[in-house]
Amino acid sequence: MKKYILMSIIALAIGVINIFAQDIPQSQVPSLVLNSFQQKYPKAYDVEWELKGDLYKVEFEKSLLGDDVEVWFDKSGKVVRSKEEISKSELPKAVLDKIDAEFKASIIKDVEKFNENGTISYKVEIKTIREEWDVLFDEKGNILSKKLD
Repeated sequence: MKKYILMSIIALAIGVINIFAQDIPQSQVPSLVLNSFQQKYPKAYDVEWELKGDLYKVEFEKSLLGDDVEVWFDKSGKVVRSKEEISKSELPKAVLDKIDAEFKASIIKDVEKFNENGTISYKVEIKTIREEWDVLFDEKGNILSKKLD
């Protein structure tokens, strides 16, 4: 019963968030935001904009390999947070060392890099022989959270 109530609350919250988030054409993005985006990501393509509350969220591809990026800007054009798919080779050595130590004989499946107001973290999908984990690391290789998938 508790799971049902929790799932209902989550579904309601997602619905409310989607009501307040709306796709917008690039012509409705303030010039400060658009200029900041174009300077930081001049090679972006397949660009889609959303207005979420008072933040402008842009989703785009940064390469032909389909590396997805999401960036949230405030009205002044400052990046508030971002999320991007990266390759294993882009992980800091400290994170790779921690994965080797904690997850023997593992395979790194997907990696995402997060930047929240200058704080960098990495979400790594790790597959071992028996389990699959979603692990969040800081730049120094410390595990911030670990969830069995």
